[in-house]
Amino acid sequence: MLTKAFIPYKGYFSTPFCRWQGSMANENSIKLGAVTAKRWLAEKSWDPAMFDYLVFGNTIGQLHQFYAAPWAAALMGAGHVPGIAISQACTTGTTCIFQAAVGVETGLFSVPFVMTTDRTSNGPHTIWPNPNGPGGEVISENWLMDNFNSDPNVGLKMIETAENVAKEEGFSKEECDELALRRYEQYTMALENDRQFQKRYMFAAEIQVSRKKTVLVEEDEGIMPSTKEGLAKLKPLIPGGVLSFGAQTHPADGNASLVVTTREKAAELSADPAVTIQVVSYGFTRERKGYMAAAPVPAAKMALERAGLKIDDIKVIKTHNPFVVNDLNFAKKMGIDANSFNNYGSSLIYGHPQGSTATRLIIEGIEETVMEGGGYFLWTGCAAGDCGASLILKIDA
Repeated sequence: MLTKAFIPYKGYFSTPFCRWQGSMANENSIKLGAVTAKRWLAEKSWDPAMFDYLVFGNTIGQLHQFYAAPWAAALMGAGHVPGIAISQACTTGTTCIFQAAVGVETGLFSVPFVMTTDRTSNGPHTIWPNPNGPGGEVISENWLMDNFNSDPNVGLKMIETAENVAKEEGFSKEECDELALRRYEQYTMALENDRQFQKRYMFAAEIQVSRKKTVLVEEDEGIMPSTKEGLAKLKPLIPGGVLSFGAQTHPADGNASLVVTTREKAAELSADPAVTIQVVSYGFTRERKGYMAAAPVPAAKMALERAGLKIDDIKVIKTHNPFVVNDLNFAKKMGIDANSFNNYGSSLIYGHPQGSTATRLIIEGIEETVMEGGGYFLWTGCAAGDCGASLILKIDA
């Protein structure tokens, strides 16, 4: 359990997420994440000189990936600080926040900046020499698609690991469709009153269209409307399965960042000093081979145990749900209503840039908890390789 690490209220932002091959498809995600953070800091009149470390997270390699963290720090105006790059698939953002919090807790850092970003569009194609291959043929990999479609440890597509959990727990396609529709309806809550909820935290990304022209991306791109009838017509992607295209997420591009610091500095930077956001605990897990969608449960249980809490103590819950089975399983195992969490949006609906997905969900969870008058907030999610992670924050508002 942590006691010394805090996030300033409004000391965070997320850009909109753009569907695969959309407006951000040609942007280097390292550069876009950094220059967006620089613009955001300038708008807040915050001097990047206050940062003493950068915790950088991404999962899809970009040009100059070798220098990702220190290059990003320099681009955002904090070229005086070193940084570390973390890649943990879908839980990257959570682990970045926790690593920054541990640094504050131990006195290693005072004001680390967490930057998470990814561009699943136009992912790299990597090759390795293979002199012993027929004719010297190289070994090659499509960084994104080949890994989505096969975990080398189990030889299964990610969706197949979710179907394993669905089969074990007896979930039906009708249950999946019903909850997928609920998740879409929850996302539309964030669009009400001229996107009032999203405007609490969302910051536009500036995209270079040509040498002389830039555009601002101010809203999520590529959201697929859902209806009960439409979901019912979609066939399962795996024969005999329960998950259709409408009950899973889609690759996306985007970035999200936040500040972690001491209680005193957080109060100084906070948009409202009466609001405190404390990083409380972290959980992690490795599920059985081929059961990735089950990982959020033991990760959340570890975070709860370390915080001395029970699920009933939690005011707001957000999950990374690449497949709706994740949420059905979490609700069943934790004894809660699947309709009661992921208000205002989830990765199932607005997409999954990987590195920044958890960060955006955590930011949304903070804002919802503040709206609810404070309390404990829990985030949990799975990650490639049947892994999972969870984070608990205490928010006084």
